[in-house]
Amino acid sequence: MIKNAFISFQEKKEESRGSVEFQVFSFTNKIRKLTSHLELHRKDYLSQRGLRKILGKRQRLLAYLSKKNRVRYKKLINQLNIRELKTR
Repeated sequence: MIKNAFISFQEKKEESRGSVEFQVFSFTNKIRKLTSHLELHRKDYLSQRGLRKILGKRQRLLAYLSKKNRVRYKKLINQLNIRELKTR
């Protein structure tokens, strides 16, 4: 499973499952699963609500991480390929 791959990717610390990076990673997996589900079932409004709630939680965690440690934030964004980088 993808979660196990991420756990082995990070240093195997006891607190790694509670870290911001791990939480964002698990929310991203849930978002991808719900998005693929909603492509098939467009009128599943409860799943749409759940998706919006998870998106909000992930957004708040990413905002927190960007305020606390910008380097970890950029590394996580690049690793998960979440945001599009602005190029000029």
